[in-house]
Amino acid sequence: MNKNAFILIACCLMTASSMAQQQLGQRPRVKSPVINADGTVTFNFYDPSAQRVSVNGDFEEIRNQRLEMKKQDNGVWTATTSAPLNAELYSYSLNVDGQRLIDPSNSYVNRDIATLSNIFIVSKTSDDKGHLYSVNNVPHGTLSRVWYDSPTLGQQRRMTVYLPAAYDGKKRFPVMYLLHGHGGDETAWGDLGRASQIMDNLIAEGKCVPMIVVMPNGNPTCNAAPGWWHEGMYTPDGNAFNDRGAKASMEESFMDIVNFMDSHYLTIKKRSARAVTGLSMGGGHTFGISRLYPELFDYYGLQSAAARVQRNNAKFDEQMKRLFDSKPKLYWIAIGKDDFLMQQNTELRQYLDGKGYKYEYYENDGGHIWRNWRIYLTMFAQKIF
Repeated sequence: MNKNAFILIACCLMTASSMAQQQLGQRPRVKSPVINADGTVTFNFYDPSAQRVSVNGDFEEIRNQRLEMKKQDNGVWTATTSAPLNAELYSYSLNVDGQRLIDPSNSYVNRDIATLSNIFIVSKTSDDKGHLYSVNNVPHGTLSRVWYDSPTLGQQRRMTVYLPAAYDGKKRFPVMYLLHGHGGDETAWGDLGRASQIMDNLIAEGKCVPMIVVMPNGNPTCNAAPGWWHEGMYTPDGNAFNDRGAKASMEESFMDIVNFMDSHYLTIKKRSARAVTGLSMGGGHTFGISRLYPELFDYYGLQSAAARVQRNNAKFDEQMKRLFDSKPKLYWIAIGKDDFLMQQNTELRQYLDGKGYKYEYYENDGGHIWRNWRIYLTMFAQKIF
């Protein structure tokens, strides 16, 4: 290559680089969301060509409507909540000219079945929910994805196991089995439920005892979360592979999980050191597990549970009598007053009252939402062991 040609190429590269830097400099730097000093939250999105942009989210102001964004001269759309947000973990997405998008300026994203949403946390004090759901400077437990053998289902299956920071391979710990709802999998409680953050913070603050938490996959026709087993990257819809049927139900195969934990981890192998709780479908699984294995668990938590009373069913009555005759230390029912499963839970409470069976009940605002289930996990963890 001669000298003149080399100089020409170098000049072209410098010009291209200069143009790229100029274009980069012309694009506004966008941060979103911004939690303001007064507690309001501002959302920003850059798209000069968009015609209409809004925010959809689960925070109070826009739960049933959109927060419309206004376009600035620099092509950035912006909107600020009209009031401060309470301490909480929030989910949201953007609507750009009718298309749902995640916020490209926010790298924190959760998957709920097949839906991706951005998240952010508002925290104001060290004792609010936002703080509890955050990663704080406390001793951290270990969250692992574990494969186990289920002879009952004839499968290798995947679950998530939380080991508290105090787990050192010497001391034994009690175990809470934490079950997800319909459409969820073994990642749901860790990602959407903030289970490890909640447990780390509760344990560090001395509000609950250190414990192992087991979050299995509750779908007997699915071995693991999408993309993590041999079926590959299928689109989750909550009913994947149900048409295949299963060799047994989740409840019938549940002791495979307990046996694996007792043989591979330092668990306390006593009824008094075992608890099981779950949300929605997982609450229904908890309801079934309590009847199948009444002497093996001492604590039961039904969160927004799909728990249908079987009227005029002698076997059901016998199972419930055996359960409560065994005197479990806690039978806890929690649900939001607007939950679509309220009627089932009301009928269950009427049944328990009619039989004189002892239970605890907690009712709060809201419906069938993760915001409530994080609260229920926080409460249940402090009631057990």
